[in-house]
Amino acid sequence: MKIATQIKMRLAAMSFLEFAVWGAYLISMGMFLGEYGLGRYVFWFYTVQGLVSIFMPALIGTVADKWIPAQITLAICHFIAGGAMVGAGIIAASEISATGQLSFPLLFTLYTVSVAFFMPTIGLCNSVAFSGLEKNGMDTVKAFPPIRTLGTVGFIVAELFVNFVVIGGETIQHSYWQFYTSGILSFVLALYSLTLPACNVNKGASAGLADAFGLKAFSLFKKKEMAIFFIFSMLLGVSLQITNSYGSSFISQFGNVPQYMSDWWAKNPTFLISISQCAEALCILMIPFCLKKFGIKGVMLMAMFAWVLRFGFFGIGNTSASGVPFLILSCIVYGVAFDFFNVSGGLYVDLKTDSKLRSQAQGLFMLMTNGIGASLGTFIAGTFIVNNLVFAESIQDDPVAQLQGWRTSWFIFAGYALVVAVLFMLIFKEKKENLTKREIATAEEKDELLTK
Repeated sequence: MKIATQIKMRLAAMSFLEFAVWGAYLISMGMFLGEYGLGRYVFWFYTVQGLVSIFMPALIGTVADKWIPAQITLAICHFIAGGAMVGAGIIAASEISATGQLSFPLLFTLYTVSVAFFMPTIGLCNSVAFSGLEKNGMDTVKAFPPIRTLGTVGFIVAELFVNFVVIGGETIQHSYWQFYTSGILSFVLALYSLTLPACNVNKGASAGLADAFGLKAFSLFKKKEMAIFFIFSMLLGVSLQITNSYGSSFISQFGNVPQYMSDWWAKNPTFLISISQCAEALCILMIPFCLKKFGIKGVMLMAMFAWVLRFGFFGIGNTSASGVPFLILSCIVYGVAFDFFNVSGGLYVDLKTDSKLRSQAQGLFMLMTNGIGASLGTFIAGTFIVNNLVFAESIQDDPVAQLQGWRTSWFIFAGYALVVAVLFMLIFKEKKENLTKREIATAEEKDELLTK
């Protein structure tokens, strides 16, 4: 019991640092970029997270499965990601000092390198956690959610840090210091990863082309249930980064409208968004019960309808005393929207997958959700909706019109999420299975259990 507790604590620390790296900039970056002249380019910074997730998690997952143990691969990725993020901070500081504005090309290039090596680490952390728990005889469905909860806590701590800590006369959420913060945390996790429990590699015969590019996990599409699951994961993934991209910008917009200019919430958008992650921390702990009680279809439907409410409450809320409860409700339902999709989806994929393909399968899930889905979502949301309704040149001097543009945008996103939820409810047919029995001696026995 003592060893099991120690393993869970070490894995929880890994999860804490992993998501603190992300939380240091993910929510506040869009607002920061908009304040320094890159408002119409914000969607590119979030879209590229999805674009690199189309291929990088699968490639890095293959490396972890075949050649370099996952914990070492995790360290390498964070060293590279951290270096590039610190570089982005240096460039941003130089440009603001020289011209008072940011330029797109070099900052975006360094940021892209950073997220290209960060995004695979989410799946790698899952692989390290699942491996460590299994080797010590623990049920991943029961033991993993509390570990993942510490990741959410890490995200929250990073958000609060950048919202309230002042450097050079301004809070970090309005500063390039958010890039430095993220980069330094990456370096810390890189070093810590070298101390984590060793993961197995499956060298075997020389890898073919399918293995080299992480394509073998696509064999999961041969099963109709899995194919439909991955397709809807992609469609729901469209919603994942929209509020991360624009949530803080939307809330800070109230500070430009005379009616709301003095509102405390308008001045602390990152803090308000952090309520979303507080809700996550609680919702993660509900996942084992909900999976057992409602199955993967029920849990996924909860997530989909929660996205409808997430966007809808944003559309009707404001930062005044009468309107902020709707924004807070939006943040509360985000816990269900994000966790019931991402965490339960990762567990479901792990249970359906041969352990030899674990990292590649997690990479495939990342590809469909944070890759293809999130890329399409942020690109379409930014190019065709937000840039036309909020950042159009004709209304740049009219904050009230911009605020109305935000409201219309949120209602459009809510309508999309509703359509996806209804289609999933009608199309996805779940095979009844026991999602708590994870300790199975062989892949054949696992497959037999999951196809009963």
